[in-house]
Order: sequence, then structure tokens, then C-alpha cells
Amino acid sequence: MNDIDEPLPPDELGHRVSEVFDLVGALYRRGLRTLEQDEADRGMSVGVRSVLVLLHRYGTMTVPQMARVMSLTRQFVQRMTNEAMDRGWAEATPNPAHQRSSLIRITAEGETVVDAVLAREHALNRQVGGGELTGAELQACTRVLKEMLRTFDHVEVD
Repeated sequence: MNDIDEPLPPDELGHRVSEVFDLVGALYRRGLRTLEQDEADRGMSVGVRSVLVLLHRYGTMTVPQMARVMSLTRQFVQRMTNEAMDRGWAEATPNPAHQRSSLIRITAEGETVVDAVLAREHALNRQVGGGELTGAELQACTRVLKEMLRTFDHVEVD
């Protein structure tokens, strides 16, 4: 094991994690602006995109379930869900487990729309790192980001 493979002392770790937060913040804001500009041309907000991608990946969910997964308020997710339903991209169905909280599912039209969005994003993501990133680098990045996220598991959104 060399110096780079050993755990960092707490003070250095704190500074280095702060650098990562700064980069993630900038990445999030730039990525969000790119998505907003791209999807605005097609009539889809970033919030609606998030709801559709979640339903596409994980299947039927209630609004409170989606809000928890996305760490967003139920009210915001409800507005985005309503917008998706108004566009015919999602629909509410009865929830046998909870009378007042409908299940939301993506429609066939919603699947088509989200498939196109994800294809455009995939084409952009294929360019990251100019083809020089390794699987190990991405695995390490994902591990660190998950650990950073876990630090805030106790934070309530609503």
C-alpha cells in the first residue's frame, strides 16, 4: 500500500471532500442548464424529466415514494407529476394499499419521450473524459459520491 491508498487524516479528508462538493455543485448547475435548454426546446422541464426517468427505471410509484427517492418535496414532485399527466406521459391508477395516494405509471407515449431524452443524454455522456476514463475510476467516483450522500441520510426533505 502506498500513500495514495491509505485513508486520509480527518482534516485533509474534510478539505478534499469540500473540493468534491464544489465540483459536484458546478457539475449539477451546468448539467441542469444544459438539460433545461435541450428539453425546453422539446417542451419538457427538468422536473418532469426526472419523474419520467424514475418511473421508467423503477416502475409504478406513488408521489411520496418518488419524492423520497429524489430527495425533493412531495409538493414539487406532485406538480411535476401533474404536468407529466397533463401531457399524457404518465397516468394515475388506484392504489389498493392507500386510497388517497394514487399509483403513478408512465404511459407508452411517456416511454417514447423518455427513451428519446435518455438517448440524447447517453450520446453526450459518451464524450465524458474523451474516452480516457477507466471502469475503476468511475467505480471509485461512484463509491465516494455514495459515501458523501450517505452522510446526509438523516436529512428530511419535507
